Amino acid sequence: MTVRVRFAPSPTGYLHMGGARTALFCWLFARKHGGTFILRIEDTDLERSTPEMTQGILDGLGWLGLDWDEGPYMQSEGIPLHREAALGLLEKGIAYRCFATPEQLEQQRSAEQAKGGQWRFDPFSRGLSRAESDRLAAEGRPFVVRFRVPDDAVVRFADHVYGEQERNAQDMEDMALLRPDGTPLYNLSVVVDDIRMRVTHIIRGQDHLINTFKQVLLYQALGAPLPEFAHLPLILAPGKAKLSKRTHGEVVAVTTYKERGFLPGAFRNFLALLGWAPGDDREILTTREMIEFFDLDAINRSNAVFNFTEGDPENWTDPKALWMNGVYLTRTPIDELVPYVAETLQRLGLWDEVWAGTERERFAATVDLIRQRYHSLLDFAGLGRPFFSEEFDFEPEAVQRNLAEPRLREWLPMLAERLAAVEPWEHDGVEKVMRTLAEELGVKAGVLINAARTACTGQKVGPGLFEILVVLGRDRVVARLHSAVAHLPV
Repeated sequence: MTVRVRFAPSPTGYLHMGGARTALFCWLFARKHGGTFILRIEDTDLERSTPEMTQGILDGLGWLGLDWDEGPYMQSEGIPLHREAALGLLEKGIAYRCFATPEQLEQQRSAEQAKGGQWRFDPFSRGLSRAESDRLAAEGRPFVVRFRVPDDAVVRFADHVYGEQERNAQDMEDMALLRPDGTPLYNLSVVVDDIRMRVTHIIRGQDHLINTFKQVLLYQALGAPLPEFAHLPLILAPGKAKLSKRTHGEVVAVTTYKERGFLPGAFRNFLALLGWAPGDDREILTTREMIEFFDLDAINRSNAVFNFTEGDPENWTDPKALWMNGVYLTRTPIDELVPYVAETLQRLGLWDEVWAGTERERFAATVDLIRQRYHSLLDFAGLGRPFFSEEFDFEPEAVQRNLAEPRLREWLPMLAERLAAVEPWEHDGVEKVMRTLAEELGVKAGVLINAARTACTGQKVGPGLFEILVVLGRDRVVARLHSAVAHLPV
């Protein structure tokens, strides 16, 4: 059997974390088994679906690196086939026309609920003869096509995550297949599409588990073999509330993590571990390792928790996610990381075209030097701003600690003149000049080193000073040492 899985989002909102994790698990499963990953956009809710939302989903999947093998198919293109399937069931007596009005159904539903019962169907329409049903339809009476749930059926299926599932048909309502205007409803459309696309494994959220019982009946009625099912545990917010777009806003959107400086690989790694583990204590996994170890039967039944701090914009994401992103910033090969940093600087107005030209190597060296302490690509434009712009702030604590010596008004310009003559501009030559000057002045080298750090970056700590000076370049260093005098305490 060739594995065929599908990710089928509805374009009524952005790609959220739950959907992204479902897509990732589908993708990992397909890649592990040499199968096919299908993308299907379920756009049959025409009032709420928009091309912009569809594009947002495609962009989110593209950013995550989840390439699809077939699609994107638009579910609306299959509406004639969905309708044909429903009418075929109607012809066989497996479905029937329900002529009850919405008001009548609501009254019946309310009455049944008041008695503690389960609403199933409109008994008048269910018992109509075919001739009477045809007559009412010919008169123009509006109707819904409903599936006739067998009275004595027991619906069973195996789930890779939740095990054997069973439900009595008498606890299930006669589901609607076609609306009065002839448009299909979800359970019909999804089953017809999955059959015609030959989907072998359906991987989706646990909130679809209740629909699966209905869909099993449809598979059987349409004479199609059942696929295998795997329903994924929910992703919860702190406090164990369901993580939702409506309640938690942008923290749920995949685009948030792109905009806030996550590397795709890091976010992919983080998503994979929300409900699944490779079988050991490893948390940093390459894509190849995730594919190798992924197993539907290893998905945890327990809901995963996304531990952001609600209402606190400074703690907008799970600390583990930020830690993981920092690890990826450190370990990603520099030639792969540089384009992400460049894109971030461009987006935030800190890009200089010389870095893509004559100073490409210095730009890469700068990124490599400063990335060790960062957790987000935004840190390159924040903490790393002094390396890419002449407009940066001096940390008050750094000024107080490193620029407090009054004689620095004379020493910093003196150091600048000495460094201006260093040739070639390399680590050892810069270090020798600075230590020699400190010895001549009769001060510890640390006084000049710390002062030069703050003068050139505005910061108290950071990478090794001599490495900093080399990547900043001679002209910048000399100019900043001169101008830093203005920041010395009065």
